[in-house]
Amino acid sequence: MLAVILAWIAVILLLATSAGLILNSDWRLDLGLLAAQYLGAFVLAAQHWPVGMAAVKLVTGWMATAAIGMTLNAFTSHEERPEQFWPRGRAFRLFMVGMVVVLAAAAAPRVETTIPGIGLPVVAGGILLIGNGLLHLGTRSEVTRVIYALLTILAGFEIIYAGVESSILVAALLAVINLGLGLVGAYLINAELSPEEEAA
Repeated sequence: MLAVILAWIAVILLLATSAGLILNSDWRLDLGLLAAQYLGAFVLAAQHWPVGMAAVKLVTGWMATAAIGMTLNAFTSHEERPEQFWPRGRAFRLFMVGMVVVLAAAAAPRVETTIPGIGLPVVAGGILLIGNGLLHLGTRSEVTRVIYALLTILAGFEIIYAGVESSILVAALLAVINLGLGLVGAYLINAELSPEEEAA
């Protein structure tokens, strides 16, 4: 019973963090939200994986977040440019997050019925992360935002995958992909912001 309560708390945390990444524009808060998102993903992955395997996901997620954070911290004057694409604005993004929540609420019971034993909170958390990650990817174009979105989508996939497969090698491969994505993101952010610093 306690595990189920913790799992639903983790789902609420994942909803709050993934929505916060879409709505927020302060990179420091974004990194905190990303770190908290990996904590929620760890709780849901631990529903099916041993704690040690699930902890690998948590640690590699935090390492990827730290790599991005150190890169952004090097550019102290970094401020996000206003998005040039339409539609924009927090009201629109909040509405779209609501649509993702409705989609997750409708799809999660069907997926859980199709794959019995995976658990409704695990499915709901995975769908929420994948949906909000795709929404983030479709509404923002900055390198930092694209990396956040890809990390969110990957975390959602890993949560659902943990319910159907417990291979140590696959878990290690996903951890390497997470860390690699964080390092590639840090490199691309550095390449994008360096010319701006030189011009300033």
